[in-house]
Amino acid sequence: MTDTTSPSATDLPDRLPRRVRHALRFRRLEVRATERVTPHLVRITLGGDQLEGFASPGFDDHAKLFFPDEQTGQLTLPTAGPDGPVWPPGGKPAMRDYTPLNHDAAAGTLQFDFALHEAGPATRWAERARVGDILGVGGPRGSFIVPTGFDWHLLIGDDTALPAISRRLAELPEGARAVVLAEVDGESDRITLPTRARLDLHWVHRGSAADAHPLLDRLRSLTLPAGDFHAWIACESAAAKALRVFLVDERGANPKWIRASGYWRRGTAATHDTHED
Repeated sequence: MTDTTSPSATDLPDRLPRRVRHALRFRRLEVRATERVTPHLVRITLGGDQLEGFASPGFDDHAKLFFPDEQTGQLTLPTAGPDGPVWPPGGKPAMRDYTPLNHDAAAGTLQFDFALHEAGPATRWAERARVGDILGVGGPRGSFIVPTGFDWHLLIGDDTALPAISRRLAELPEGARAVVLAEVDGESDRITLPTRARLDLHWVHRGSAADAHPLLDRLRSLTLPAGDFHAWIACESAAAKALRVFLVDERGANPKWIRASGYWRRGTAATHDTHED
C-alpha cells in the first residue's frame, strides 16, 4: 500500500478537507410527497416559500428536523440569536439530525429519507406523514467538504447513512473508484445507488442482536484496493468506533483520512458521536 503517513502525501492540496459555514436559519416547510422506498425506508419531499436560500454542499451535512407536537399538531421553532437558537416559552419540540438527500432549488423541493426502526418521534412522524403536513428544518450550520482526489474511496454505513452515501457516490467523478459496505435489514431494503464511479458494492444484512458488528465482519473479509484512500463511516456508535480502529490498526489507514461518526447509539435516543484520535 502507498505510504499515506508522510506530510507530503497528507498535505496535498487536492486532499485537504474544507469547512464551510452557513447562516443559521429555521424553516417551516410542508410535505409535498411521501414514498415508501423500501419496507424500512420512507422518503419525504418538502417544499415551501421558506426553502429559498437553503444550501447543503457537503454530502454528509446534517439538518435539524423539528417535529410537531404529537397531541396538538403544533410546531415550535426557535429564532436565530447571536449565540444560537432562542426558544420561545413552553419547551422544545422533539428534534433529530438528518442528512438532506436531495435539494432541488429550481423545483423548490428538499428530500429526506427516514429509516424506520425504533418507534421514536421521527419514525412515527414519517410513517404518518401526509401531503400538507408541517415539518421544521434548521441548518445545516456548516459543511465539511471532502475532496475527491484520492486513489479510491471507502464508504461504510447502515441504513441511516444511505442518504450521505448516495450523495457521495453521485458527486464522485467518472473514473473514481469506490468501495461501499451498506447494512440493511434484508434484500428488500436495498436501494439503487447511481454513480459515475467504478463501484464495488457490498450489501450487509443485519443479523441478530448477538451479531453486533456485521459491517466489521464483512470489512475483515475484504481485500481492499491499493493506494491512498479516504474512509467515511456512519452507523451505530460502537460499530463506527470499531471500524475506525480496525482500519487504522490493522489496515494501516491514515487517521487523518478517516471520518467516523456514530449516527445513533444503542439504547440511547438523539445522539451523534464523532470518533477521532
